Formats: sequence, C-alpha cells, structure tokens
Amino acid sequence: MNAKTLRLMALAFGLALALSPLAFGQNSTQTANNAPTDASRARSVSSGQKMKIKGVVVKRDADTFTVRDLNGVDTVVRLTDRTSVKSSGGFLRSGTNYGQTNILRGLNLEVEGHGGSSGELEADRVRFNDSDMRTARAVESRATPLEERASASEGRLSEVEQNAQKLSGQLDELAAVSNAARGGAKAAQQTADAAVAGVNATNDRISALDDYVPQETAAVNFRVGSSVLNPDAKTKLDEIATKALNAKGYVLEVTGYADATGSTARNRALSQRRADAVIRYLVENHQIPLRRIVTPYGFGESNPVADNKTREGRTQNRRVEVKVLVNKGLTQPAPTMNPSSGSGQ
Repeated sequence: MNAKTLRLMALAFGLALALSPLAFGQNSTQTANNAPTDASRARSVSSGQKMKIKGVVVKRDADTFTVRDLNGVDTVVRLTDRTSVKSSGGFLRSGTNYGQTNILRGLNLEVEGHGGSSGELEADRVRFNDSDMRTARAVESRATPLEERASASEGRLSEVEQNAQKLSGQLDELAAVSNAARGGAKAAQQTADAAVAGVNATNDRISALDDYVPQETAAVNFRVGSSVLNPDAKTKLDEIATKALNAKGYVLEVTGYADATGSTARNRALSQRRADAVIRYLVENHQIPLRRIVTPYGFGESNPVADNKTREGRTQNRRVEVKVLVNKGLTQPAPTMNPSSGSGQ
C-alpha cells in the first residue's frame, strides 16, 4: 500500500467522523436551549415532540401567543381547553390558577407541551411568577387588542399610497378635460381642490383605524366580598353584548372595582375576580371572541364613583364597568368626490 492510498483512507475516516452526529440522529425531546440554526429564528416543533421553553411573550393572539427565549428564538404556543395556567407556588404553596386571557405581552413564563400538527407548541402547562404578572398587567392594562388591528396597520401605508396615486391620476385627467372643454383655470382649480380634499379625507380615515371611541357603557354591581353575578347584572350584560355584536369593528374594555372595605391587596384581587366573572359570562353565554376583549384589569378601591363612607356609595363602588369601543376609522363615512364639480355643458 503506497503513501497516496494511506492519505485517501485517512481523509475518508476523518469525513466519516465529522458526519457521525447526523448519522446517529438526535433526541426527540428538545428544550429552549436547542435553538434552531436557520436564519428565520423561528422554531418549528415536530408533531408529538415534547418541549419545555422559557422566555418572554412578544405577541398575543386569540388562541396563540409567541415566546422569545434568551437566544432570540420565537416559538408559537397554542392554548387548548386542557392547558393549565398557574402562578409558580412558593414553599408549601400550590400557586394560583389564572384564566388564559391573563397571558400578556411582556410576561416572563415557562411553557411545557408537545408539538402540534402545524409546527406550533401545544401547551400543557404555563407557569409564571405573580410579580411578573403584576408587572405585565401594569404595562398591558391599556394595550389595544386583536390581530385585526395589527393586519390593518400593516396594510395602512400601502393603502394610503394606492389611494393617493389613484386620486392623483383622477386629478390630472379631470384637469385636462376641464381645461380643454371650458378653457378656464377656475374649473381646473375646483377639480384639484376636490381631489386634494378626497386624499386628505382618505388619510384621516385610515389614520383613525388606531382610534377607538366609547359607544356604550354598562356597570354591574356585586354584593359585599362577592364576585358572583346576580340576575340584574346578567340582564345588563345581555343587553350590552347584543349591542356589541351589532357594532362594526368593536372591542370590549372590562374593568373591576371594589369599595374601600378591607385591605388594598384583597380589594385588588376581588376586583380582578369580578372582571374575570364578567368576561366568562360574555364568552360562554354570548360567544364574544377573546380577541374582541381588552385584557381585563382589577383596580381595587381606586377610582370610586361614590362616597365610600355611606352604604349607598359603597354599593355603587362594588362594580365592573363594561365599555363597547368602536373603531373610529371604520365608522367614518368614506370620502366621496362630486362628479359634477368643475364640469360644464
């Protein structure tokens, strides 16, 4: 055997060692530290694959949310009816159960689950600290909802450009026709003014897509220390749910309150339970989509509407306020141009 043959054998042996990890495969259970190497920085989870991830919620949709880990890798997590959402209990504590609507953007959490059919992680358990939840609520308490608003914002710039180009073309055409037919600058100027006004009206309407205005407001009251809806409260919620479902581009803002009886911490927790009870009733009895509900928040004894020193005042302060907010841009009339302006016979 000559030297050349030996070198070829050594090269082949080295190549086999380098490729050996691919030949033997990998474990089917992946953690958040096993970040993907593709340029998209988005993780796709194999169907049935078990996984545990830790990170921050960077996006929240109706049934899913996106978690970004320390490596900058995003994982889409899907919530199901079997998902357990709890705070992490301390020593000899089991933690507190939370509704799925409490998973907010900016919340640090840990998710355990398995791969779904579309590459997302179906969550079995979601855990977080109460302190992280309070921080996320403080930031997100007035956050605007819905993937609808996100998609509208993405297409807003291109829509403005298209409308401006279209109206600009109409302006040129109408100006030329007016000058040729009447030979005067006055008719052309009127046509130009109408076209510019149409562009401005379109821009104002599109800009208002991010602006929500209250259309209806209802307040339901509770007994002392209770978060149970009474018949009168259910009747009021039935009425406002009907009005919301008949509105266009609506969202619901739900805020809970308590009177000044008891400690501040107790009143905050009680007001949050009252807000959650209202959300549960609207979702279960009127099929209000979760994406239509702004994250509920309990203000405790703050923002009273009456004097806490009187019985009647305390009764009014034990409440949940529900507001129907309507997208201002969708309720404004579409801009129109008067086709007879600047034309002559």
